[in-house]
Amino acid sequence: MNSWINLDALWKIVVVGLLTGAGLPALFALGLRLLNPPAPSGSAGSSARSGSSGPTGGPAVGRPTAGPAGYALAVLSFAVVLASIGWGISVIVGHS
Repeated sequence: MNSWINLDALWKIVVVGLLTGAGLPALFALGLRLLNPPAPSGSAGSSARSGSSGPTGGPAVGRPTAGPAGYALAVLSFAVVLASIGWGISVIVGHS
């Protein structure tokens, strides 16, 4: 160990920074993706991506929705993100 750099604390900071700085936004993005699955190619829902609309001027019909498993996993990922935010706030408030 160097007298200037505490390597034990440094690797802990790097790991926590990677988990919270990249992991939580990725988990949130995964939850959003689970709520809105991609349309299969060649279906009516794929025309909504190209800017065209349905026959009534609204969005194209036929877009798949998330099933019960998708909603459950999305809720779980959002709960983990919210719990980690709450934990972080409690750690900051508890140490001040």
